[in-house]
Amino acid sequence: MYKQVLDPVANSLGISSIFAALGLLVLFVLLGGLRWKAHWAALVSLAVGLIVAIVVYGMPVTQALGAAGEGAAFGFFPIMWIVINAIWIYNMTRESGHFDVLGRSFSTISNDQRIQAIIVAFCFGALLEALAGFGTPVAITSVMLIALGLRPIKAAAVALAANTAPVAFGALATPIVTLAQVSSLPLHDVGAMVGRQTPILALFVPLALVFMIDGRRGVRQTWPAAIVCGVAFAVAQFACANYFSVQLTDIIATLVATGAVIVLLRVWQPTEPLAPEGRGLGQPAVAGGAVDDSSFTERVRRGGATTDSRADVFRAYLPYLVLIAVFSLAQVGPIKNALDAPTQKFAWPGLHVVNAAGKAPSSLTFNFNWLLAAGTLALISGIITIPLLRLSLGAAIRCYGRTLDQLKWAILTVLTVLALAYVMNLSGQTITLGQWAAGAGGFFAFLSSILGWLGVAVSGSDTSSNSLFGLLQVTAAHKTGLSPTLMAAANSSGGVLGKMISPQNLAIGAAAVGMHGQEGDLFRRVLGWSLLFLLVMCVLVFLQSTVLSAMVVGA
Repeated sequence: MYKQVLDPVANSLGISSIFAALGLLVLFVLLGGLRWKAHWAALVSLAVGLIVAIVVYGMPVTQALGAAGEGAAFGFFPIMWIVINAIWIYNMTRESGHFDVLGRSFSTISNDQRIQAIIVAFCFGALLEALAGFGTPVAITSVMLIALGLRPIKAAAVALAANTAPVAFGALATPIVTLAQVSSLPLHDVGAMVGRQTPILALFVPLALVFMIDGRRGVRQTWPAAIVCGVAFAVAQFACANYFSVQLTDIIATLVATGAVIVLLRVWQPTEPLAPEGRGLGQPAVAGGAVDDSSFTERVRRGGATTDSRADVFRAYLPYLVLIAVFSLAQVGPIKNALDAPTQKFAWPGLHVVNAAGKAPSSLTFNFNWLLAAGTLALISGIITIPLLRLSLGAAIRCYGRTLDQLKWAILTVLTVLALAYVMNLSGQTITLGQWAAGAGGFFAFLSSILGWLGVAVSGSDTSSNSLFGLLQVTAAHKTGLSPTLMAAANSSGGVLGKMISPQNLAIGAAAVGMHGQEGDLFRRVLGWSLLFLLVMCVLVFLQSTVLSAMVVGA
């Protein structure tokens, strides 16, 4: 039996915190300073975390390795199990040509470049984030924006700024699923609380995108579309996260926001539509060597024009409609009970840990809900989608294999980061840091979002940030008398704002538009927006901890 000790070094919480932070510091330095590949940085950080757990905290070697094993297992199921199947669906739409149809359908909604950017970068980017995440929205939408006429650096900056409000619910809510697991909080509570924070961002992001493209004139001329899009997305995100399905939040919010803009454009149009800055649709487009293998981009480069039938457009949307239908049915009482029946819950072998109060952490129990898991529901949706996209079974299987190959390093990174998180959590390192951070008292509510922002800025992943800091936020909340649900949610909501300045996303955005080596220019373009939105989130969380406490779940 291993009992957690929170001040193993000289009986000092402050000095012990220095050692407890070593694993994180190594990760941040290797990723942010030395710019190592994420999987190598995570592996070295895991080694450091294990050494601290064994040597400094006195955790038995077998138990430390067991904690790493459970973390890695959770990293694969349910986390990467969701991501693999979500990206498989996206890859099937791309390989079958239906992604092209989606791109063309968005480009025909309006002849105004600013509104096109709202639809492509914010709405379609949110849909890609909901299904895939991990940089996919930035890579795809930045190239589409160039095809619509934006200059490369502006296209990349707009794509990065748009990839904020939807991130917490990305990849079928993978970051929130992770956060609920590592913090031992109910998934619905965490998702609902995030759904009372990120919608505030969604209100302003479309306006920010318009300002980035055309300054004050753009806001003055297209504010109705930006407001309608932001409000529709925010309301749908709040309602779905709180009352329907955390996993489907971004998908439904995207469809509602897109539909709202389309309805608006039937009765209103900008008085002075903004023409493309560069080479728009129907003209040869050269994105400075941009890397994108979608046939949508190839069509634009060739200068071709294609008209899609209503049946083609409907078929392009079918995979997402199938996802919504499958997840909706899975929430129906009898069906949900049947899917949950084969679930196995068991104590992780070889782990015998109690906290300072002598109680076993809930994370020692592994929940193998293999049939009800979001990843399995996504797999079922993908299987249903195969004939709808007119793909052969062999082509779909080959696509699945390519998806696994595409994600191999991401899988290793996530498994390793989750292993580090579990080692730190079960050895007591994270709780030590949380107890030390609680010294800020009630002001910790203002700082909590910054912690999540830093985690994502360095790791490039809200999932990774939540796995590293989720328990720390909860520990500090208990110590300071704040709501654990509020602080955990603040980590994820603040984290989404670090996405646009993370080295990984900057590299993806720069490469997509042919600006490799100019990541610094892109960073300077988006840093101010990241800090501005972070300040808004810090103030919001602080207010929710005080005068707006009625917004807190369970208050």
